[in-house]
Amino acid sequence: MSRKFYFSFLVAAAVFMAGHLVIFAQDSPVAGTVELKKADGTIEPVAGALIEVYRTDIKGGFPSATTDSKGQFRFAAMPYNGVYTFAVSAPNCAPSVFPNVKSGQEKLLIVLSPGNGKKFSESEARSFKPAKTGEGSGELTEEEKKAKADFDKKAAEIEAKNAKATKTNEIITAAAKDAKDAFDAKNYDLAIAKYEEGIAADPEFVGSAPVFNNNRSISLRIRAVDTRNTAIKLTDATEKFAALEKAKKDLADSAAGFLRAWNILNNAPATDIVDRTNYEATKTAALVGAQETFRMAVLTEQVDPSVIEAAKVLTPAYVAVEPDATKKATAKLIFADLYRVAGDSENAIASYKAILETSPENVDALVGLGLSLVNYGYIKDDKVMLQEAANYLQKFVSLAPDSHKFKANAAEAITTLKTLSNVAPQKVQSGGKKKP
Repeated sequence: MSRKFYFSFLVAAAVFMAGHLVIFAQDSPVAGTVELKKADGTIEPVAGALIEVYRTDIKGGFPSATTDSKGQFRFAAMPYNGVYTFAVSAPNCAPSVFPNVKSGQEKLLIVLSPGNGKKFSESEARSFKPAKTGEGSGELTEEEKKAKADFDKKAAEIEAKNAKATKTNEIITAAAKDAKDAFDAKNYDLAIAKYEEGIAADPEFVGSAPVFNNNRSISLRIRAVDTRNTAIKLTDATEKFAALEKAKKDLADSAAGFLRAWNILNNAPATDIVDRTNYEATKTAALVGAQETFRMAVLTEQVDPSVIEAAKVLTPAYVAVEPDATKKATAKLIFADLYRVAGDSENAIASYKAILETSPENVDALVGLGLSLVNYGYIKDDKVMLQEAANYLQKFVSLAPDSHKFKANAAEAITTLKTLSNVAPQKVQSGGKKKP
């Protein structure tokens, strides 16, 4: 069996995870109006007022702006986490300072008083402390206060999300490394546990959860096969049964993990897909990995009903994208085999017949169909079905090489049908129909 480790796809996680840290933090505009309140109480916009910007949370500045003919100014994008002081000056006006500006405030109102047109130096602007908050000193209107409160709330949410994302990325990175080390050491119990840590860190994140699910499923499949191989050598019936049940559960969990990875990827919004190449590679890994798990479930004869439920989704998806005709046919046969091994003869019969419609001499489908018809025919006490079983089994025996693992079983079944049910094979034609 294949033990290829798809750790290369964890590169995708590192690429995708960049989105965790940057999607929330955004630069936002700042805008407002500068007005002059004259001695007579009238107010008019101030054209040509100079807005000089100094960052006060850290040492730094920002390009200045000048008001237009309506006294309006606008900074297109200021870092969201900065705190700024505006030093405002204009001809025939007293200079003023407007402190505690943050990005996202777009309705600032700066009111100047008549003066000599002086400008504050940077040191004067940074050290300016008005006696009280009022016009010209940065007082906000009620509307602006509400907008500022909303902005501060949003900024706090952004900080919290980024802190959580940072912690999540640390967990994911550590889990990926620990899981790979454990896998390479063939410590599948530990590898599975570490993959589960990575999944739990962000169960729906398209950049990491599918990768962890895929690799966990691979480890579960390997552990299942190892457990089954040990189980068949056990002599104690109770121990053997418990071991086989454990193998069956691991294969069921493996199939479920591939299905989970596929669903996350398939339902991801386009905006969440940062790297399309790695995204498609991870989808392919889910489909290919699932096919190997289905094959092993058939080979070990440990088919839980949930494996079939996963196959109902993933096998058609695999067949739809797989370009190789032989691999498509193999996937369809494995799907039918799952039904047969699980004892669902009715669905197995329908699935095998669908294969024979286009490949009437597919020996694996012929024997699978024949054996399923025998089982279902005896259950239903249906001699017509038993006759059909004998016909397909005889065709299989005539076509299959002696090395085929089911050739002896088929010959024995034909003999039993003759002896117990008085049913002898009749020749069948393409498509599974008897010749007249």
